[in-house]
Amino acid sequence: MTTQTTQTTHAAPATPTAHNSLDSTAPEPRSAVLDDAHVGDIRGALGTIRLDDTTPRHGLSARLKTLLAVVGPGLIVMVGDNDAGAFSTYGQAGQNYGTRLLWTLLMLVPVLYVNQEMVLRLGAVTGVGHARLILERFGKFWGAFSVIDLFLLNALTLVTEFIGVTLAAGYLGLPKAASVVLAAGIIIASAFTGSFRRFERVAVTLCLGSLLLVPVYFLVHPKTSQLAHDFVVPSMPGGAGELAAVMLVIISIVGTTVAPWQLFFQQSYVIDKRITPRFMTYEKADLWIGIVIVIVGAAAMMGFTAAAFAGTDGAGHFSDAAAVARGIEDKAGRLAGVLFAIALLDASIIGAFAVSLSTAYAIGDVFGIRHSLHRGVKGAKGFYGIYAGLVVAAAAITLLSTDRAQGLMTQFVQVLAGVLLPSATVFLLLLCNDRAVLGPWVNGPRTNAFTSAVVGVLVTLSLILTAAVVWPDISSGAILWIMAGCGVAGVLVAGYSFTSGRRGTKEDPIDRTGRENWRMPPLETLDKPVMSTARKIGMGALRAYLLLAMAMVIVKIVQTALDH
Repeated sequence: MTTQTTQTTHAAPATPTAHNSLDSTAPEPRSAVLDDAHVGDIRGALGTIRLDDTTPRHGLSARLKTLLAVVGPGLIVMVGDNDAGAFSTYGQAGQNYGTRLLWTLLMLVPVLYVNQEMVLRLGAVTGVGHARLILERFGKFWGAFSVIDLFLLNALTLVTEFIGVTLAAGYLGLPKAASVVLAAGIIIASAFTGSFRRFERVAVTLCLGSLLLVPVYFLVHPKTSQLAHDFVVPSMPGGAGELAAVMLVIISIVGTTVAPWQLFFQQSYVIDKRITPRFMTYEKADLWIGIVIVIVGAAAMMGFTAAAFAGTDGAGHFSDAAAVARGIEDKAGRLAGVLFAIALLDASIIGAFAVSLSTAYAIGDVFGIRHSLHRGVKGAKGFYGIYAGLVVAAAAITLLSTDRAQGLMTQFVQVLAGVLLPSATVFLLLLCNDRAVLGPWVNGPRTNAFTSAVVGVLVTLSLILTAAVVWPDISSGAILWIMAGCGVAGVLVAGYSFTSGRRGTKEDPIDRTGRENWRMPPLETLDKPVMSTARKIGMGALRAYLLLAMAMVIVKIVQTALDH
């Protein structure tokens, strides 16, 4: 294995250092790591790896110890995505449509992996956060846009996490106000220790709390054979008249499983944990562990909720996660309902951890504020101030808002996430094809083809979601027309890309040699990317769509609020 020693952008040129067991005289390249706290030993919740540790990992025991030390970013980002909003979304799918939408989870597995693997690569190779890369490579407009929309979306998402706390507390018979204050205190205190390891230990413990959904599943004991069938065989519940409602639930499942904040969080957390390309294989394993846990948890929720409400008056009439807990209690007893409520409380807190950190990391990255959990509060006042301010503001809004206002905020979060997700994926794809940024780590043709198809599907779903919010009575025919139009546009774009590529000179194959030691040079030394005419047109269209869609959604939400 190699030792990856990095320097901050203000450091002097590196001197020769032993960073390769086969070549002890090769000079260490300067890297673009923006904060010197991001350089050093990996001090994870479950182990430590010294920066100068070049011992080859042979044998199961050595590899397992390395994996335990690296585990964290993939696990936390995935489990954090099964938050309060996810509990509501999966509960709604199970209560209203049984297990017939389970197949959507299987379809999302490759999307989750490809998206988060690209983010993992960007973090480990560049040492620079997602927002900063967008700012530097695409200009101030898109950099500001990425931070502003992330800040707005994350602030509202944080409110939904505290709404989850109130729902769980209400079911458990706990005072809601005290529960929100206590949850906010735990979220803030866990980050304010000045120790990355202590924070990660709290976060990993909360991740293990998500496993409470497993005993709930066995207490309710849904029909496993039916779940297995619906997990692998796609179907659409209801007839043509229900297409609009079903599509909205599917879009909600996509939006709550693949969220924009995940991209910003995992890239910055990988950097803060000091993970470099030498640990790429282990970090991919960490990501797979998180994906398995999140998919198992989502499938379990959908399955036991479907079983709890099957044949009851509540079937098809979802209201909120607290009502799901009551339905589970009616089916399997008080213990099952309590375990579900505790899991909801746990999910809300871990979700708040991740969402708050993603915002603080992004703002710190863009504005040059020291941002690392390795620093104490005195060493990164701005970073911790943003983190705590977001948590306090979200808790206060939750306590001061009415149930109706909370419902509108929850709706706005889902819609806004659906609108912004395609643009987030587009930037991710462009960055992962930027050779100045990733060098030998850039995407291959298969990853590009798959991600481009995903972007097309996300744009289609985003358009349907926006149209359904603006025109609640949208017909099934209109939805089919949107899908058909996007399909035709996708075919035309794919055809143009293929033919233009064939007409041009064939690009040299990507040289992957030596990539284990390759890190992105300091940002100021990189040549600015050349914007082709096609890319300018595409970016302009994306900008126009985002502004129009967000304006329409905001107007609709305001109208709905005034009507009530």
